[in-house]
Amino acid sequence: MKKYESVIIVNPNLDEEALKALEDKFTGLINGNGKVESFENQGKKRLAYDIKKHKEAYYFVINFEAEPSLIAEFQRVLRITDSILKFIVIDATK
Repeated sequence: MKKYESVIIVNPNLDEEALKALEDKFTGLINGNGKVESFENQGKKRLAYDIKKHKEAYYFVINFEAEPSLIAEFQRVLRITDSILKFIVIDATK
């Protein structure tokens, strides 16, 4: 398995329950074929530029190990989740 890091920028209008549901959704997806090493909700921060008319957003940072085949599915789920504004998944093995 390879190590990855993902930064996810989430809609700032979500409540605590919705944020927890997203955390459970993403960690569950990763733990199905990998292992979450850490999940950090960094809270609401001001954005450098507006994204979909939002000036601030929640930041999630996930460090995990997974098979490379999981990354395509993980990114697909991130793309179709309405409350995700932006995301990036980086290979952290180097």
